[in-house]
Amino acid sequence: MTSRKHILVSVIALIVSINTFGQTIKVAVAANLQSVIKVLGDDFKKRSGVTIEPIVGSSGKLVAQIANGAPYDVFLSADMEFSQKLSDAGLTEQAPVVYALGSLIICTTQNISLKNWDKLITTDQVGKIAIANAAIAPYGRAAEETLTKLNLLDKVKPKLVYGESISQVNTYITTGVASVGFTTQSLVMDPANTTKINWQRIDTKTYAPIQQGMVLLKKATNKVNAEKFYKYTLSAPAKSILKKYGYIIP
Repeated sequence: MTSRKHILVSVIALIVSINTFGQTIKVAVAANLQSVIKVLGDDFKKRSGVTIEPIVGSSGKLVAQIANGAPYDVFLSADMEFSQKLSDAGLTEQAPVVYALGSLIICTTQNISLKNWDKLITTDQVGKIAIANAAIAPYGRAAEETLTKLNLLDKVKPKLVYGESISQVNTYITTGVASVGFTTQSLVMDPANTTKINWQRIDTKTYAPIQQGMVLLKKATNKVNAEKFYKYTLSAPAKSILKKYGYIIP
């Protein structure tokens, strides 16, 4: 190969490489969205040609990473508080928007009815109770609100086992580490989850609405494609997918 041809091939390879990189955006995603984000990503790619690279974790930990300079493009939080923190710190392009409301459930892999779960969890029939860390996981905070409102928190505190994120709580539940657990409804609505789970929705009057917030981050390296995903998440097709996974659409 002549040197001129070699240079031409190298330039083409570099252009292809740049374009490929430009078609991928990094989306920081709250752990409760772990199952649905792949479906959203696949649908978004069909419509836009853009691939999303999800970074899944507790909302609190993701906020800390973003505040410390993590190069993410969009943040989907499990509540508005964490998104608002980033907005207040001047790290977002605009104020957060609500893209969905979360649903809290209690569930178990054991063959027991959870219809009267509030009475059941204080009995010897239930051992460990999985719950997310309320300081960094909104679903954990909602669960503690419910237990407090029903005067159950002090009674069951010795049984509580804490997960650093809702995905860790889900592992505790599905592997039987905990007898029961408080988690997102998306766990039982996920078609990929083949574990048989008995569950009961928690009365929404016992906890503050879990308003899930989204922000476009100022440090986004690909603003055009990041904004496309931002708008897609608020679109009818995305809302339809979120609804199938148990989320309430505002």
